[in-house]
Amino acid sequence: MESTFTSFQGSRSLVTGDLPAVVRETKRAFDEMNEPVVVLDDATSRPVEIDFRGPLESILATLPVKGIVPPESPERRGPGRPKLGVIPREVTLLPRHWEWLSAQPGGASIALRKLVEAASRDLQGTDRIRRARESCYRFMSHMAGDEPGFEEATRALYRGDRETFEALVRVWPADFAAHARRLARPSFTNEETQDS
Repeated sequence: MESTFTSFQGSRSLVTGDLPAVVRETKRAFDEMNEPVVVLDDATSRPVEIDFRGPLESILATLPVKGIVPPESPERRGPGRPKLGVIPREVTLLPRHWEWLSAQPGGASIALRKLVEAASRDLQGTDRIRRARESCYRFMSHMAGDEPGFEEATRALYRGDRETFEALVRVWPADFAAHARRLARPSFTNEETQDS
């Protein structure tokens, strides 16, 4: 899924989209209003550091590239299969764990990969809910921490209480409330949520 970003100027949401598109629109608003802006990564609600002073081309040229990991230097490369994307890392286990892994068909590496694959499939829904709650909480803390009902809304978010959460954020500035509801939506399981 492609990453999206959202920019805010004060309590007003400016634009949501991919990073270059958000930067273009946000730069226009910054130049017109000359007020601080913040760009947030919607997946995590972490701010993206962008200096909007200067020409647009320079700003676009310095954007962080998400998902690109610099290659390890050749002297640090250890065992593994680089062409398949296998990265060697240290794993610390108890002796009984190593004994069990060694007894598995294919050895410890294959057994660990199978265990990780199975766990990631089994916990996919739980991980999605956790990530949504963390992102929403980070946004609320950063942008709406002084709004009325913030603490109660946080408790409702982590409880999975959609009705209470939406009632509490409804009194916040409209763009804060709408963004918080959008980020929280995946954390309310088995429900179709819509912005009111």
